[in-house]
Amino acid sequence: MRPVESVESQTLCDVFTTHRRSLIGVAERITGCRHHAEDVVQDAFLKLLGAESTSTIRAKAGYLMMVVRNLAIDHYRRKGKESRLLAAEEEGQSVSTPDAASPESVNVNRQLLQTLEAALADLPERTRYAFEMHRIHGHSQKDIAAVLGVSPTLVNMMIRDALIHCRKTMKRIDPTS
Repeated sequence: MRPVESVESQTLCDVFTTHRRSLIGVAERITGCRHHAEDVVQDAFLKLLGAESTSTIRAKAGYLMMVVRNLAIDHYRRKGKESRLLAAEEEGQSVSTPDAASPESVNVNRQLLQTLEAALADLPERTRYAFEMHRIHGHSQKDIAAVLGVSPTLVNMMIRDALIHCRKTMKRIDPTS
């Protein structure tokens, strides 16, 4: 027969092995899931395995229960936060993609682009150039002013005038825009 070891002389690993089922039970009551509870218990084991000095712990079983309980609570809170922040996968499947655009919406968008193109063609060449270089190509007003040989303030006014003209043209076509 093997001599019975005192609880104090048992290593933390031995106590962990002895109380594994009850540790999983504690974690499962908190997380609500057996699989998550097993993950929590394993995390606790790995955490304690890497701990520097666990030999001075007297009530090893109680200490293990406390560690598992705290990790299970952390896990439960993290899952709750994730569920509040992240949408369900099914919700993402109802999002339309540009590739799935209906023929009607493609036609409407083409007509709007043609209208906008015609509105830009109505503008003086210098104003259209300033607008396109700034809004479409992303150049700074200062750079556009240097190319055109005008002040940045005048470039700003040309861009504003072009934008107002485009908006008025689009409102004539679609009063809701």
